[in-house]
Amino acid sequence: MQTYDIAKRFHIITGGPGSGKSSVIDALAEEGVSHMPEAGRAIIQDQVEIGGDALPWVDRVAFANLMLAWEMRSYREASALRGPVIFDRGIPDVIGYLRLCGLSVPRFMIRAAEIRRYAKRVFIAPHWPEIFTQDAERKQTLAEAQATHEAMTEVYTELGYELVPLPLMSIADRVNFIRGHVCM
Repeated sequence: MQTYDIAKRFHIITGGPGSGKSSVIDALAEEGVSHMPEAGRAIIQDQVEIGGDALPWVDRVAFANLMLAWEMRSYREASALRGPVIFDRGIPDVIGYLRLCGLSVPRFMIRAAEIRRYAKRVFIAPHWPEIFTQDAERKQTLAEAQATHEAMTEVYTELGYELVPLPLMSIADRVNFIRGHVCM
């Protein structure tokens, strides 16, 4: 299958932390929609478990490299699935993360974003302070969450994606909104 054909089936939901992305993806998954989980949270859990340093508060470059590897693998795994696949973030999010941290973006990461394309319309969960919470993996402040949203907006736009903001509504309404934009 051509990358273009695959890209039409791959739908990203991005945005800042604590904006409700994962809750919407979990609801879609419960309805049987194929999905790829977020890299960051799982990497943090794994690194903490093994005593690793590839953590956003220890070694941001190592963390970004693991996120890219995860996203590349998710893309490959999703290629074997039928129908639409929802991604909890994508390769461009790694670029946004590095920029947000004030770190340089290696050429290979830009190349990855250029050759591993997703559907042209990318859903972005707006900054939503009323539902924002912190936890063991999400240590960002409210201001950092807003900055992350802005960084993702910038990167996805630069890469030629059309951003579709998720409405600030219930999970069920957000699911219906996504279903209205994606043939499932």
